[in-house]
Amino acid sequence: MGIYDGSATLLLGGEKGQKLKVSAGDIIVIPAGVGHKNLESSTDFKVIGAYPNGMNYDILRGKPEERKQAEINISKVLFPDNDPFLGTSKGLREIWTKN
Repeated sequence: MGIYDGSATLLLGGEKGQKLKVSAGDIIVIPAGVGHKNLESSTDFKVIGAYPNGMNYDILRGKPEERKQAEINISKVLFPDNDPFLGTSKGLREIWTKN
């Protein structure tokens, strides 16, 4: 997710997760299955999302009945071809492990 205008406070990791302040110029990589939401933002807050290898977004709300489908969807996320900011040999390519 790239922040290209404004600022916000996000919650990452579900309702008991961590708050993170972001602003224009920040890039955030959110692994598949990690809950995230906007708690508060400036009126000019703008963000763009991108997904590995052309995948589409998947919105689930964390309801117990969604868990099985969430696990299936998470298992289908492919190892990214590159890091969206650093390219093919750094960033995600160094820290993401294939399972």
